[in-house]
Amino acid sequence: MLTTTAALGATLLTAGPAGAAAGTPQRVTLAASSTKATSTKTAATTTSAATSRAAKQSKRAAVAVKYAYKQIGDPYRYGGSGPGSWDCSGLAQGSWRKAGVKLPRTTQQIYRAVKHKVSWKGAKAGDLLFFYGGRTHVGIYVGHGYMIHAPHSGSHVKKIKLTHYYKSQFHGGVRPGY
Repeated sequence: MLTTTAALGATLLTAGPAGAAAGTPQRVTLAASSTKATSTKTAATTTSAATSRAAKQSKRAAVAVKYAYKQIGDPYRYGGSGPGSWDCSGLAQGSWRKAGVKLPRTTQQIYRAVKHKVSWKGAKAGDLLFFYGGRTHVGIYVGHGYMIHAPHSGSHVKKIKLTHYYKSQFHGGVRPGY
């Protein structure tokens, strides 16, 4: 009786071809198929980790967006980081802090610190969108062409439609928590 071995690079003994002398074993190497199986397993593990990371980021983004919605109506205050009054970066920072992600204080620092950049068309709920040449304003994208932001002195936190004006002033976006 012959035994089969399935280790990487192992040699396997099989029965000989029809017409060969009885009891004459043949050697077959399994290296190619075993390597392919190992590569497939590694690729599946990598894909699974990326999917898990994306799912975790998506949950955090939902928490940040929910928190931002609750701040609608709060007054704008220069340097405001809540609770009760906000400037644009304070609102972004506070919303993501609620989701368990620590962000720096200013718009420029946030943009530099968050490594996962996003485009206008690639924005998802929770992404931070930056406006004007020096990235001096930030809003939290909430989906369907809207963002929540703290616009300027004398105003309040509000949800607005991202019009052509904002598209023309867009200077980058980031995805925190990734």
